[in-house]
Amino acid sequence: MRWTLKPKPSEETVQHLAKALNVEDFVATLLVQRGIETFDEAKAFFRPSLDHLHDPYLMKDMDKAVERIEKAIENEENILVFGDYDVDGTTAVSLVSSYLKTYYPNVATYIPDRYGEGYGISFKGIDFADDNGFSLIIALDCGIKSIDHVGYAKARNIDFIICDHHRPGQFLPEAIAILDPKRDDCNYPYDELCGCGIGFKLIQALGQNRNETIDDLIPYLDLVSAAIAADIVPMTGENRVLAYFGLQVINSDPRPGIKAIIHQIKKQTLDITDVVFIIAPRINAAGRIKHGNHAVELLTEFNFEQAQQFASEIEAYNSERKDLDKLITKEALQQIAENNEKERFTSVVFQENWHKGVIGIVASRLIETYYRPTLVFTKSGDKYAASARSVKGFDVYNALEACTEHLEQFGGHMYAAGMTLKEENYQIFKEAFEKEVERTIHPDMLTPEIAIDAEIDFADITPKLIRILKQFEPYGPQNMTPIFLTKNIKDTGYGKPMGQEEEHLKLFVKQNNSEGIAAIGFNLGTKIELTTYQKPFEAVYCIDENEWNGKLSMQLRLRDIK
Repeated sequence: MRWTLKPKPSEETVQHLAKALNVEDFVATLLVQRGIETFDEAKAFFRPSLDHLHDPYLMKDMDKAVERIEKAIENEENILVFGDYDVDGTTAVSLVSSYLKTYYPNVATYIPDRYGEGYGISFKGIDFADDNGFSLIIALDCGIKSIDHVGYAKARNIDFIICDHHRPGQFLPEAIAILDPKRDDCNYPYDELCGCGIGFKLIQALGQNRNETIDDLIPYLDLVSAAIAADIVPMTGENRVLAYFGLQVINSDPRPGIKAIIHQIKKQTLDITDVVFIIAPRINAAGRIKHGNHAVELLTEFNFEQAQQFASEIEAYNSERKDLDKLITKEALQQIAENNEKERFTSVVFQENWHKGVIGIVASRLIETYYRPTLVFTKSGDKYAASARSVKGFDVYNALEACTEHLEQFGGHMYAAGMTLKEENYQIFKEAFEKEVERTIHPDMLTPEIAIDAEIDFADITPKLIRILKQFEPYGPQNMTPIFLTKNIKDTGYGKPMGQEEEHLKLFVKQNNSEGIAAIGFNLGTKIELTTYQKPFEAVYCIDENEWNGKLSMQLRLRDIK
């Protein structure tokens, strides 16, 4: 682990903000590091408001999208709501379809089969629309590069509205409307919405036509919050507002499908981390193991008993997903070792029988062992399909774009992407990708970094600080949980390894004459020797709440010690 202290912002700006807010300098530093420099900006950060959401009609083509949907309703056309099989896609489809069905019945949903159709808009999906009399398809979380598919639909008199948040290619499809803030010609003030977020802006615009206010749309925010958490988009601007109020819905009055998931766990109040690790994997498991339709059924079911049945089935898919994840990760690690590829700049592995639904998770697991851009391939029909994951600071999308001559198709983000290629191109691509990463990656990016927000003493950890940090939530990219460094710490003698293989570390630590604080370090069990016999050490950690038997207590979540 590389420990790096974030650069200190302007002292004048920090002091001015600290005085305006009546907080310690290091708290003001945390805010300035997040781009918050004035009292008004801090007020908006600490008090998110739905009034801070932008007018949906500022998005390019929103007027065309609304006009086409209203025309479809007026002419009693059949509307097909189409979306990807992951959390972002299935929540988006559930959101838009359930909203439209509140006032228009001729609406159906379509999720492509991960194995038979692959990612994004499919010819099979368009054929389904053609065979069943759909004249308008609303595509969510996909479609920005589907030029051939949209042309295929147009020849069959089927119109497309595309709601996507991925980077466009050189040319755009000939759709009726393309809602994507990443379009070069779109001046929407915030371009980091997820696919479900774009779907929400669409129903916000449709709602304005019906004299609905934002308050009328709050019940849909549990879906938006789940998508924001799962898709790892920046927790800034509109995303932070939508996630903040979506969490309130999840914890107070979620839709029956989400309530049924929560009902299976023993936790009273969920935070954004719980959404990432509890709700999202279960929604995802449907598309990974069986079919994304199961997730849409769960999220659009309004009978709680039926939702519980759906949730139980999805829980079984999630258990199967976990078993596959462990098995394939073990096989992939073994492959890297046997092929003597530990010193490469990339990890690229392939086995034809690996389950396509979990290769993205496996890619993330491999990065935990070999910290470098990673691709995991499996056989999909007569092609090889892969999921890509990257390390902090490295744009894997750009690296893939540089190797595009060897690929059939690809798409995604800076840190996650998917692709297909012909079997005969696999080895050529593997070496081209290795060379491109070697050429463009900074050596520091190959070592995991812990970016430290501030160095503090235990005396600084007061009830007031904990209350303030609670108001920094929800956390996510560009608003991560603050990480602190404290030096000259000693364990009080209660330190011990934990877990079946003693892989974790539990301590009770003091600094000087401070009160003792409980601390837990996951996967730090091997560092127990650094804490024995009252030896002083340094720690980087975040301040955490531990819930046990319904009681909350403060603890340090150790990230590393030395």
